[in-house]
Order: sequence, then structure tokens, then C-alpha cells
Amino acid sequence: MNRNKLLQTLFKTCRQRTSTICKPLEVEDYIPQPTIDVSPPKWHLGHTTWFFEAFVLEPYFKDYQLYDDDFAYLFNSYYNNAGKRVLRPKRGLMSRPPVREVMAYRDYVTEAILQFLPQIDDTNVLDIVELGINHEEQHQELLVYDIKYILGNQPTFPIYGEGFELKPETGKGFVELKEGLYTIGADGHSFCYDNERGQHQVYLGKYAISNALVSNGAYLEFIADGGYRDFNLWLSEGWDFIQKENINAPLYWYQMEGEWWYYTLQGFQKIDPNQPVCHISFYEALAFAEWKGMRLPTEFEWEVAAPQLNWGQLWEWTYSAYQPYPGFEKAPGALGEYNGKFMINQNVLRGASVATAPKHSRITYRNFFHPACRWHFAGIRLAKSL
Repeated sequence: MNRNKLLQTLFKTCRQRTSTICKPLEVEDYIPQPTIDVSPPKWHLGHTTWFFEAFVLEPYFKDYQLYDDDFAYLFNSYYNNAGKRVLRPKRGLMSRPPVREVMAYRDYVTEAILQFLPQIDDTNVLDIVELGINHEEQHQELLVYDIKYILGNQPTFPIYGEGFELKPETGKGFVELKEGLYTIGADGHSFCYDNERGQHQVYLGKYAISNALVSNGAYLEFIADGGYRDFNLWLSEGWDFIQKENINAPLYWYQMEGEWWYYTLQGFQKIDPNQPVCHISFYEALAFAEWKGMRLPTEFEWEVAAPQLNWGQLWEWTYSAYQPYPGFEKAPGALGEYNGKFMINQNVLRGASVATAPKHSRITYRNFFHPACRWHFAGIRLAKSL
């Protein structure tokens, strides 16, 4: 199968998966934005569609006619080179265009891409199409996070449905790694983001890393032992954060009549102590590790150990700041804003989650969020120096 045909297949699959994620929603669910980190599902549908229109169709497909001149302003996210945009906190105020119009826009651009793809003979344009597919897969995961936050802040805790369930961790014990030089980063022979490139060597001391994520049961012990009340366990910024936000448990956890419950996409349930703890900030992950007398792995320790680990249920916080690898270069123009401009005040997460698109994960993948973020599917893996 040549690359054009392969990308056609991947593009169709990607667009269909986005629609499948949204299928359980009512039309009213597409619009709310309960917090700045959450974008309305309608906006995700418009933004991922605009990406293909702005970076593939408009500059390269000579027969293409813009669907609507206003949509670039409405659905641009953070690409300053692509023009002005609605500010992020205002996305939930957009009752227009209506959901049906966004769906029509989506169909219009999908048809145009499928018409254009067989004609493309420029490798650079095919690269942008591939980036657009991976970009939409990233937004599919964000969609799941945002849908859960929208539904999880409803007074009746509505059920979304099946498809993103966590399972008990099966790993046991620790994997030991020898000290030495290790190669880190993507080799560039298959798709990866620019922040994964700049393959290089790092020296690691001898260490051990847990073969399982921290469970709800273990985290309940941390809570019961006063973990959220002992400032000695916390970074100063983390302690200030939980005090200011009045946090005493992971996001979506509620204590009722002496028992702990949580909201899941399958509804409001008693906490399963065997499942991995989820919706944890970096601050909470670090405090738990301190309580256990251990630490979080660096992203390099995680990558080296990954082939021996059972990973993929939750993104895993590392104690690594999000920084460029040696030789990192930003692409020119708007696409250069994709990753590089966020390399400050973020921590790297490694792995994947139950919401990650199939075949979108790899051991060199560098996810990143601010340490206070909790609405994404993130958990804890412990490490210790030997």
C-alpha cells in the first residue's frame, strides 16, 4: 500500500473514531465549558477540522473553497501565526455556529481531504496530513477528558457508557536497571513529534521501578494516614495548591457516610481498591511517593524501563521538566508552535491511557501538563535509587 492510500485509510479511521466518541452525547453536552482546561466537544470537532483546512486544503488544494471565513477565528487554538482567535476561556460561550453546522463543516472538509489525498505527490504535504491525523488523535483523548469533566460535574452524574474502563494492575514488584549510558528519543524512521527527536545518550545510576501503577487501595491508605494534612510530604507550591483549592482526594472522589465513591464514565460507583488511582496532579503523585519513601522516575528512567513494564492504562507523571532535547529545532511558521513554545512550567508524562487512540502510543512519546492538572487520565508509578 502506497503512502497516499495508507493515509486515506488512517484519515477515515481517525475521523470515524472522533464521531464514535461523541455518539453517546446529547446535543446540549457539546457546548458547556465548566473550566478553562476543558473545551466544549463542539469546539474540538471544529478545531480538528479547521487544522486540515488551514494547513492542508487552503494552502495546497487549488480547487478548495473555504467553508466559512469566520471558522478560522472561531476554531484556531493557539497558533498565532495562523491569525486571531477566540480566547480559550470564551469557547463555551459560542452557541453559534450550532452543532449541526459544525457537523456539516466536518463532513465538508473530510470529503475535500479524501478528494485531495490521491493527488498529493509532495512528501511535505503528506507529512502535514499525517500530523493532522495524529493531532486529531490527541484531541480524541482530550475529548474523553472533557466529556468526563462536563458529565462529572452534573448533579446527577450521568452515565456516558462503555469503552474507557480501567482494569486492576497485574504487575508485581520492581524492575531493576543497571547504571550506564542509554539512548533516549525517537530515531525518526517513523512518525513522531518534534519534541521526541534529537536522539541522544543519558547516564543513569542504578535504579528500580515499579512494575505496576499505584492502586486506589494504596492511595486510600495515604489519605487515611493524613497524607493531605502533612506539609512535610509536599512541595511548597503543591501544599499551597491543595490548601487554596481545598483538595483532600483525587478529582471525582467523594466520601459519603464513611465510604469513598468516585465518578467514572460508567456512572457513580464505590471505589475499586484494585484499580490504579487516576486523576492525580504531579503534586499529589510526588507527595504519595514521599510518603512511601520513594520517588517518581525521570522520563529517561521510564523510557529505558518501558519494554519491561506493563504500561498504557494511565499517563504517568515523571520528575522531569518538559525541555528540548539536544538539537531540537522548531519548524517554521504555525506548525512550529505545536510543541516548542510550551517548554516551560510543565512536567513530562510518559506512557498512554485507556483514552489514547490505538497505535498512537510509543515509548518515546512525551506528553506534558502543568503540575496542577488533574482532569487528564494520569496516575503514579514509583521508583527508587539503588
